[in-house]
Amino acid sequence: MRKIILFSIAIFLVKVGFSQDSTATYKKRVLESTEVDLLASYYTQDGNNAAVSGGIGTERLTDVTPTIVVSIPLNEDDILMIDAGVSAYTSASSSNIDPFDGGKKADPFQASSGASSSDTWANVTGNYTHSSDDRNKIWNAKVSVSTEYDYFSLGFGGSYTRLFNEKNTEISLKANVYLDKWNSIYPIELRPFAENGNGLNNRLFQSNTITGNQNYAPRFAEFQDETRNSYSVGLSFVQILSKRMQGNLMLDVVQQQGLLSTPFQRVYFSDVENSYIENFQLADAIEQLPDTRFKVALGGRLNYYLNETFVLRTYYRYYFDDWGINSHTASLEIPIKISEKFTLYPSYRYYSQTAADYFAPYEKHLSTEKFYTSDYDLSNFNANQYGFGVTYTDIFTSFKIWSYGLKSIDLKYHYYERNTGLTASIISGGFKFILN
Repeated sequence: MRKIILFSIAIFLVKVGFSQDSTATYKKRVLESTEVDLLASYYTQDGNNAAVSGGIGTERLTDVTPTIVVSIPLNEDDILMIDAGVSAYTSASSSNIDPFDGGKKADPFQASSGASSSDTWANVTGNYTHSSDDRNKIWNAKVSVSTEYDYFSLGFGGSYTRLFNEKNTEISLKANVYLDKWNSIYPIELRPFAENGNGLNNRLFQSNTITGNQNYAPRFAEFQDETRNSYSVGLSFVQILSKRMQGNLMLDVVQQQGLLSTPFQRVYFSDVENSYIENFQLADAIEQLPDTRFKVALGGRLNYYLNETFVLRTYYRYYFDDWGINSHTASLEIPIKISEKFTLYPSYRYYSQTAADYFAPYEKHLSTEKFYTSDYDLSNFNANQYGFGVTYTDIFTSFKIWSYGLKSIDLKYHYYERNTGLTASIISGGFKFILN
């Protein structure tokens, strides 16, 4: 009897062991191995409506952004992703925060070579993702830190995704919070008029001649609260409609509060006599905007698989906020698979918006107004963007660097133009490596 009991226990343990081994064998990992993405972009723009100089002046800017993204599978269900990037830019526009520090005659259409002509932005984001055993539930949490010379941002958030109907239906809910802090930098000519400043007795005015209105007396007070908090909630619904078609509906709601004005953006009033040093008009005031903003965006995507060569990807979004802006965005991308390894990506994007209630061009504001800005990002405009990209994919990762195989290369170019005269170009590239 004792032998029978021991034999039965042994059989039970063997069955349990095989059951556990079977589960481990057939449970597919969310991410098979570590992936490394090396990304970079080069951006350049030009125009003549710089907000730093009150809606006139050069908008020339160049920006280089290298980024590395590392995705690490912690086990079958969990992924840790680290995203780190640096953005280094030079800006003719922001250089005119102090147009008198470059050794050349100050002019809003010329860049100053002083300290404000360049800056560096750095960001690190950590993402943790967990998937349920059946892969129908996905949780995500993230933390991010961003910093530059006059700005610091701490962000955190999370999302939950649920798949139904044999993974043909997907619903996602996300929420994010960003806690930002300005280190306000003001136009150079306004700083002497801050509390405890010495006004026209400042060395700037004593060593330069004011032309036009020599009794320069701007409206200026430093911001007392330099914080900006943003709270967002998003909902997404994805449905596979047929073997060839997939649709996606999205809703995003954002509430912002705090310092929503940009401290170094000038404003000129039509009812105030102009004052100049050299060719640069001295600010009448700085941008003043409400300390709250509520935004809503509704959008959708529809992707259709035509055949093995062509896919249609369409997108539309409608946006509105309580500052008076309404906008429409529509885009079309047509991936063209020309071989097993190469795919082309021609694309087009159209955007239009109405002006914010507080926007007016150069010298169109009145000094009696409470809120005012001449930032053309808040103006009435429409824009077109044309793009082309190419992707190389090697599922066998035959090219290797150390233990990492090259899975894909992405190269893209986009050209952007507004009817206000702003034009921009961006070249971006990415290399994805997988640990073999």
